[in-house]
Amino acid sequence: MRRSAPPRVASAVTRFMLGSLAAIAVILVGGFFALRDVATQEAERDTRERVLLEGKLIEAAALENGVLTGEPDALRRLDDIVQGQILGETVVRVKVWARDGTILYSDEPRLIGQQFELGEEEAELFETGGADAELSDLSEPENRYERQEGKLLEAHTAIRTPDRTQVLFEIYQRFSSINASATEILKTLARPVLAGLLVLLLFQAPLAWRLARNLQRGHEERERLLAGAIEASDRERRRIASDLHDGVVQDLAGVAFGLAPLAADARRRGNDEEARVVDDAVDTLRQGVRDMRTLLVEIHPPRLETAGLEPVLHDLLSPLRKAGIETHLHVEEDPHAKDLVYRVAREALRNVVAHSGATRVDVTVTPTTLTVADNGRGFDAHEQAARAAQGHVGLSLLTDLVEQSGGELLVRPVPGEGTTVILELPR
Repeated sequence: MRRSAPPRVASAVTRFMLGSLAAIAVILVGGFFALRDVATQEAERDTRERVLLEGKLIEAAALENGVLTGEPDALRRLDDIVQGQILGETVVRVKVWARDGTILYSDEPRLIGQQFELGEEEAELFETGGADAELSDLSEPENRYERQEGKLLEAHTAIRTPDRTQVLFEIYQRFSSINASATEILKTLARPVLAGLLVLLLFQAPLAWRLARNLQRGHEERERLLAGAIEASDRERRRIASDLHDGVVQDLAGVAFGLAPLAADARRRGNDEEARVVDDAVDTLRQGVRDMRTLLVEIHPPRLETAGLEPVLHDLLSPLRKAGIETHLHVEEDPHAKDLVYRVAREALRNVVAHSGATRVDVTVTPTTLTVADNGRGFDAHEQAARAAQGHVGLSLLTDLVEQSGGELLVRPVPGEGTTVILELPR
């Protein structure tokens, strides 16, 4: 039997450590996005509060009625307040809108006087008051001068001129400041979280090493038990074959040899009936000896180690040839698992004789495979299940033995065309 390679402790622990590090990376990346979402929501809330406060500032200190008509002095006074107290590192644009979508003021002079369609949320603020914040759609035409600023968060609130006319005050805040906030929070939390995870990982590493070592020992023990079981089975088969050959077979042959003169003596005395009975007994004993020797070959072929696989397989095919079945044997080279090849070939050929009704059988042996193909009637899944229910489990037991040895046994029946049994030997 060819043993499968045992699991390597270092490899298993390395995979565990790499998996744990990957999990830590996922936690950190997921934490960043989660914190960014939280920071975005917090930024939107802060931006809404900021636009409310700055809107009140503009309403109280800089918003004159002349803004509605584009008076230069009114716009200049508003621009002074915007440039000095609102625009900065985070706020990059300020706009004041009329209800009809006309931009009454902007720190970007090219926008003043242009008219665009207000969104539903912005138009609703004229009725409900309060503030609203959202990510800017920089593809909109009114935002064409902000596109170079990158991702922005815009906020709006409704304010009033001294004559109580409502206008919409709007600010644009850099979104990068939100990412920076999330990154800063993550950096703050990452150190203790990462330290805790690494400590946990260090505590788990010895446990993983111990578990992998136990797994390796269990694998080695299973391999030893399997090898011992197969070797014990082979020894027992050899012992049984030897005992039968040296005991029962010799005794039966001796009895047949001793009875033969009695038949001749009975004929000399003219007792033909007695001679016939003795001859029948001798024939029965000799047939029993032949059957017993055939059984001995099946239990343990004595020539398998000395003569090789081809002569033994030739002996297995001999009863099929006597039964009128055309046989073909081709052995390229003896494989390393000759015992396994012999057992599978014996069971497959036994099924050919018992169930297939074939007129031709081809047996091919390569260094890595055994193929037994017949042209019989084949079978389907229902017939296979019925055979198993009746106790015909030879191939099923062989499948288990082959799998334990590290190989693979394939049975490919085609109803009406035959059956092919393929043994893939362990490498």
